[in-house]
Amino acid sequence: MSKPPQILILYAHPTPHHSRVNRRLAQAAAKLQNVKVHDLYELYPDFHIPVRREQALLQEADLIVFQHPVQWYSMPALLKQWVDSVFTPGWAYGPGGDALRGKDFWLVATLGGSERSYQPEGHNQRPFSAFLPPYQQTAELCGMRWLPPHLLFGAHQVNQQALAAYIDTYKKRLSRYPNWPELPAATATTTAPLTGT
Repeated sequence: MSKPPQILILYAHPTPHHSRVNRRLAQAAAKLQNVKVHDLYELYPDFHIPVRREQALLQEADLIVFQHPVQWYSMPALLKQWVDSVFTPGWAYGPGGDALRGKDFWLVATLGGSERSYQPEGHNQRPFSAFLPPYQQTAELCGMRWLPPHLLFGAHQVNQQALAAYIDTYKKRLSRYPNWPELPAATATTTAPLTGT
């Protein structure tokens, strides 16, 4: 019997008690089998990150999820510090750095701005895809496969029905991984949108 795919969610929210969306996403994900929700701000409020422990968790995972509100068009500070500390040369990239090669990478992010605000004529003057290259290049450099992000625009104002649908889609995607329509069947058999809330 093959081992079920393992999912590691790097959850980073600086003020989770004020969260409208991310806290509920994390709670829903934590109830699923083979899913580990790793709450960085709860575990490392002093930003002191045990690198080897984090690397061991990553090595066990088939799908690595970054789940967070978008802050200043990027990830929260602790998640950036985590990447800087954990994705070391010779381990995550560079000569001999193949520990993450072949794993899947999925960005799950909430944005305070509406989808309209992420248009050339909108407040942010460009689509949100323009802010994704640092994430994509990180995945590429480490040999991970970039999966289409799961984004929620206007997270502060979204109605309860849309919010419930977003959370439900998240749960279904996690529970069905790697059997996603956009993933090649051959691969599936080997493994399975300013500040958001």
